[in-house]
Amino acid sequence: MSTDPTPDFGSVDALEVPLASLEAEASALDADDPLKHHRAAFVGAETPLVYFDGNSLGRPPRATVDRLSHFVTDEWGGRLIRGWDESWMQLPFTIGDRIGALALGAASGQTVIGDSTTVLLYKLLRAALDAQMTADPRRVEIVVGRDDFPTDRYLVEGIAAERGARVVWVDVDTSRGVDAELLGAAVTDRTAVVLLSHVLYRSGYLADGAVLTRIAHDAGALVLWDLCHSAGSVPVELDAWGADLAVGCTYKYLNGGPGSPAFAYVAERHQRTLTQPVQGWMGAADVFSMGPVYRPADGMRRFLSGTPPVLAMIAMQDTLDLIEEAGIGAVRAKSVALTEFAVRVADGILSPLGVRLASPRDSAERGGHVTLSHPAMRAVTARLWKGDVIPDYRDPHGLRIGLSPLSTSFAETLTGLRAVADAVRAEG
Repeated sequence: MSTDPTPDFGSVDALEVPLASLEAEASALDADDPLKHHRAAFVGAETPLVYFDGNSLGRPPRATVDRLSHFVTDEWGGRLIRGWDESWMQLPFTIGDRIGALALGAASGQTVIGDSTTVLLYKLLRAALDAQMTADPRRVEIVVGRDDFPTDRYLVEGIAAERGARVVWVDVDTSRGVDAELLGAAVTDRTAVVLLSHVLYRSGYLADGAVLTRIAHDAGALVLWDLCHSAGSVPVELDAWGADLAVGCTYKYLNGGPGSPAFAYVAERHQRTLTQPVQGWMGAADVFSMGPVYRPADGMRRFLSGTPPVLAMIAMQDTLDLIEEAGIGAVRAKSVALTEFAVRVADGILSPLGVRLASPRDSAERGGHVTLSHPAMRAVTARLWKGDVIPDYRDPHGLRIGLSPLSTSFAETLTGLRAVADAVRAEG
């Protein structure tokens, strides 16, 4: 399959669209948006700054300002160490279950908040590989897409070297991702684990979770889903897919703040058989026995290691409130409408400038962001940041437009894309 970084992916004729018609469309879409009132719930949304990077770091909810202040003064400052007994020890599970119910399609008792995405991916990938190799020594292969996020690829290589396994790379078009045909050709009776991104970080390609999980299972493999670019924006149905494992971050569409801890999902059927490799006191059966021998706890506690990052996990609760109020289906509908509008605007005012779409044109195959390609995009990004228009850049030549459904308006989207057009003209 071609790896041309800027394919003509469902292109349209380069015919510039009058701005007046786009402005009228943005105004009408905002007027009809059932989630428009949520925009005022976010710090900074009232300013002229255009934020196109909600798929990297979400805006903070206003309610979080009071939540953090209350925690510091009343819970941390007032209750002090008593807070552990009163609620903090359970936060990784109560918040984890809430994320599972609202955003992951996961029944309770299967999701926990813990470490960084990298650490949780390591734990679950290593545990899955070890279990598979123990059950069948022929299963020594880890399948991963060559265009997956660097952390995923680096971890796969490191764990394979550590455990004497082998990496099977799936080559993809950088405007798409791993699909059923590619995965079917990659898995065999030697496959132990498949690591897949539900929404690919570069292109925004949205994988079919149910189909890909079934293909992996038919080959006898376990599946570990990376949900970093979908949780809170795209509906996920881990239980319905029959998924085995999943990890995702909380600082994107869940607005947990810089470095907020990731979540891990382990299907209930696997919890007693997987041995996670980072054995710490918080994952022990009796946390405070301080015994001479490590005995893993039942359930999701066994996938914890050290002391929960309480201060770092409380902020996301306000976004979970908003998602519960709106419903993940409505959030996805707004996300689709935003990205479809962004594509129409790009076709109308950016295509004539030589900018090409580097994401799937079909919204059913696209997550919450759109990538636009042009040789000048690195310089364009720098220029835009100076003017308070904040997208991000990804090699090769990709400008990512991340549209967070709860905090982004259609007018903001148009304003930002007009600025992109001006910057392309200036740098081109």
